[in-house]
Amino acid sequence: MVQGSMLVVILVVAIILMVLLISKMKFHPFVALFAVALAMGLAVGMKPAQVLDTILNGFGGTCRGIGIVILLGTIIGAMLEKSGAAFTMADSVLKVVGEKRPALAMSLIGWVVSIPVFCDSGFVILSSLNKSLARRSHVRLSVMAIALSTGLYATHTLVPPTPGPIAAANELGADLGMVIMWGIVVSIISVIAGYVYALIAGPHLPVPFDGADSSGESYEDLKAKYGTLPSAFKSFAPILIPLILIAFSSFISYPSTLAKIGGKESTLYVISTFLGNPVIALSIGVILCFFLAPFTEEVTNGWIGEGVKDGANIIMITAAGGGLGAVIAASGVGNYIGEALSSYNFGIFLPFIIAAALKTAQGSSTVAIVTTAQIIAPMLGSLGLGSPMGAVLATLAIGSGAMVVSHANDSYFWVVTQFSDMDLNTAYKAQTMATLIQGVVAVLAIYGISLYML
Repeated sequence: MVQGSMLVVILVVAIILMVLLISKMKFHPFVALFAVALAMGLAVGMKPAQVLDTILNGFGGTCRGIGIVILLGTIIGAMLEKSGAAFTMADSVLKVVGEKRPALAMSLIGWVVSIPVFCDSGFVILSSLNKSLARRSHVRLSVMAIALSTGLYATHTLVPPTPGPIAAANELGADLGMVIMWGIVVSIISVIAGYVYALIAGPHLPVPFDGADSSGESYEDLKAKYGTLPSAFKSFAPILIPLILIAFSSFISYPSTLAKIGGKESTLYVISTFLGNPVIALSIGVILCFFLAPFTEEVTNGWIGEGVKDGANIIMITAAGGGLGAVIAASGVGNYIGEALSSYNFGIFLPFIIAAALKTAQGSSTVAIVTTAQIIAPMLGSLGLGSPMGAVLATLAIGSGAMVVSHANDSYFWVVTQFSDMDLNTAYKAQTMATLIQGVVAVLAIYGISLYML
């Protein structure tokens, strides 16, 4: 086996190879991650049979840990989209915030919708609403696009059950309920940063679409497309109830709380931890989705089928990342880097830096999160993040790094650009700069939390 600094060289070459395969040669991330895992395993001196066994164990372990969770999350997202529940949520937030603050409304709408729905899908779903509100309120579309984009992005990278944060929490052994609770706190701070940037920069970024233009589909026409929309309670329930169940389970599992309720043998603990298991909680979310629309084959087969199809792709990428991570762990490079960096006080910033570098280089937030988690896992102790709270903050630091930056190699960048009528120069000033600000503000917030919680 290769030892010492040569391990770092091999890791860097492996990451560069992965980036080139995904961003330059346009290989599917699954193929790129699997190929790099094989190559790295052989390069560090592992026997061929050992390399394959390590990859399969990492792949299978990741699938076992989060496969069903990801599928359930994508099913919920598909059903929210198809039923018009996402529109109802948007309409509800708009009523609370007020029509005079449409950008704030879109930030909050994006923040909620992207918990179960991928950010690029969420932007597509809400794009027509975004333009309609811009036209209705006479606000430049660039302002609305930045607000919506950053709202979606915050929960996409920081709040489970989005696949990236789930995968990172699973790899680092972080309590999922705690990740959700602190992820919500950090994501709100991140959303505020994006919203402020939208208000400051957006008015100065011209786009062909003018909010003062009265042409195009009205808000009322858009709403009428869905026919009878589900109620606000029914629309929010598939998202909020699973989150509440998971968070309550984590609260019940605290040692101080356990002591008050009679320990792990108590009925409350048994019930809450069962219902708060992410698989069970999200299954309840799926059941609640059946109240959004008539019980037809289109719902039970078509909508669910679309969710399963979307989830399968995500699972394969995430699991392939788990295979690469298993090879990285087996190589010992994580321990070597951890020891080498232990004399430096990078702490919570190292996960952020690695994730930001990977995100910027290859474009995918999910790939960046999964890969960084695998690299960081063996280092948690040497970084001062070996406690349960340290694992939670490390997970969030990785998520904040995965925001930095969204540019031309990121599919989300092109979704925002194309659906907001932005040219490339405007898009870099809007989407790329906004995500940079978001990520930096998020990690600074995490650092502030760490000063009091670690």
